[in-house]
Amino acid sequence: MENPPGVSTHRQDLLEAVFASGRELSTAAVMFHTKLSELRGLSATEGKAIDILLRFGPMTAGEFGQHSGLAPASVTGLMQRLESKGVARRVRHEGDKRKVLIELVGDQVTAAMPHFVDFMGGLASLLEGYSDEELRVIADYSSKAARIQQDAAGRLSAAPGGDALDDGGRAPSSNPA
Repeated sequence: MENPPGVSTHRQDLLEAVFASGRELSTAAVMFHTKLSELRGLSATEGKAIDILLRFGPMTAGEFGQHSGLAPASVTGLMQRLESKGVARRVRHEGDKRKVLIELVGDQVTAAMPHFVDFMGGLASLLEGYSDEELRVIADYSSKAARIQQDAAGRLSAAPGGDALDDGGRAPSSNPA
């Protein structure tokens, strides 16, 4: 690949290494969370929806869409599946009875924790090798990269056909058979 004007070969090599490692991490994360969700009887999308609700608390479908990048139709179907599996429920907003919140049922952290112990221990060991400043840079990059990816997901959801998810949380097949 030819270097863009003003970008040294060394920097281009570093940028390519960051992009390649990001792809590798993304794939590993999707595969891990897919397997974790399957062990709990959930789709990967349902598992990550639980994570969003754990991090941000009860929220409206619109708020969930903002955090996830999913279109409203996808959020509605996803929330219905979470309810049918007994991990979430809809409740009236205390301050505004016109609004409905989705909230988790039961202790979802405890339910998933046994599957995270080994993984989190490995990450803790890895992070011991980084200085405080390096950890700040890693956290900053990860947080900003996540926001960029959430925004990209929102744009995909806004594209024609971008809001269609079937009951398993997967994009529907283009093959009607």
